[in-house]
Amino acid sequence: MAFFDPLFNLINDLTWGWALVPILVVFGGFFTIASGFIQFRFFRRMFGVLTGDDDSSDPSKISAREALFVSVGGRVGGGNIAGVAVAISLGGPGAVFWMWMIALVGMCTSLIESSLAQLYKRTTPEGNYRGGPARTILYGLGVQYRWLAVVYAVCLIASFAFGFNAFQGNTVAGAALDSMEIPRMYTGIALAIFTGFIIYGGIHRIAKAADVIIPIMALSYIAMALIVIVLNITSLPAVIWDIVANALGFREAVAGGMGAALAQGLRRGLFSNEAGLGSAPNVAATAYVKHPVSQGIVQSLSVFIDTMIICSCTAFVILLSDVYQPGAESVDGVALTQQSLVDHVGAWSQYFLTFAILLFAFSSIMYNYYLGENALTFMTGNPMAVHVLRAAIVAIVFLGAVAPGATAVFAFSDPMMGILAVVNLMALMMLFPVALRIITDFRDQLKQGIVKPVFDPAKFPDLDTDPSAWPDAPAAQAAPAGARPAPAE
Repeated sequence: MAFFDPLFNLINDLTWGWALVPILVVFGGFFTIASGFIQFRFFRRMFGVLTGDDDSSDPSKISAREALFVSVGGRVGGGNIAGVAVAISLGGPGAVFWMWMIALVGMCTSLIESSLAQLYKRTTPEGNYRGGPARTILYGLGVQYRWLAVVYAVCLIASFAFGFNAFQGNTVAGAALDSMEIPRMYTGIALAIFTGFIIYGGIHRIAKAADVIIPIMALSYIAMALIVIVLNITSLPAVIWDIVANALGFREAVAGGMGAALAQGLRRGLFSNEAGLGSAPNVAATAYVKHPVSQGIVQSLSVFIDTMIICSCTAFVILLSDVYQPGAESVDGVALTQQSLVDHVGAWSQYFLTFAILLFAFSSIMYNYYLGENALTFMTGNPMAVHVLRAAIVAIVFLGAVAPGATAVFAFSDPMMGILAVVNLMALMMLFPVALRIITDFRDQLKQGIVKPVFDPAKFPDLDTDPSAWPDAPAAQAAPAGARPAPAE
């Protein structure tokens, strides 16, 4: 791998190290303004999916709620625990403010990319749906861009399915060893068994597992943070003022100054919520909804939960403790969060954090696997390829867990993610006018008093959509049962 290090470092410098973060911010701001601040206009509507008020009425399909929880499970991971701690250590309390700001902008980017993934999704022979940036590029931009879609798919498999799953296994095994002295081998075996059981059940089993794991994971972590906040409620206003004052330069900057707060907040926020990277749309496309924008709105909520809620929980736990000292040499990563929790509620909390990391990592493994499977099915229809990928994922999770230094082999994850982010952003900009068309259609139906807008492919004959993916459309409802258009994959 050392032979490729210069190439990977160059790619990383040209993407994350140079211009990608500012581009993601600028594009997100442009999408927000051009769409009329759609993420704020539909903010209340986002929460309907949590109360069961979604489009799904077919139990054989993936519901909007299930797709939401799978994407939340993928977004919520080590970045919400270790990444926030690193951002505060390097950028000071002000980094948290900029994480919030990039999340508010990223909600719109996520809405756009997920709506497009829904628009261009295809029905599989099993009656499920597949979509995502690769298929969006192929069906939205045309066959002449298939090479670009393949580049995206390869980078998605390399970064998420392989690299990040090795890191997740390594994170869980390290936490279990440090807090409970469980040997890495045992953790690796347990993770591999559970991973195999879930991923061999396909997207339906992944969705059902996420529907159970994610609420437990999120609510337990939020509950712990609320306990910490209540115990320190008198100090909370001062902490919030520290966050805002350090971010905007009202107070003497710490930990590298205002620029460090801005850079760390934006970078860690983007890494955590993944808005603009094109990963979550692969899951968003699996949901059965009546209109593409419906799932786009739901996916905006995923970004909000990840950053505005979960990341904020970690930030308050750290900033309300005596462990973090502004401007001083501080502990980085999981250790800072862990020591802060211990400072608040006692030594038992380190075991709670280990459990949280386990759930966070396992949900990410499921998510990362599906991204790889979806990308692989785009490149080949051979069913054996999926079985090979599943076996490889189980082996990679085990390898990452048992070998502390093995994850160095997967150092290509960040540069590969940089490439797929660039490809995804190019496609989003080229297809943004299409996204505005379906957003306008959604809004027009709401103005007409239609509570749940329905997408009608016949109104968009110039778009390469799959009519069989929209069974609620007027034409589909009028057609005899056996006369509906065949899937077009």
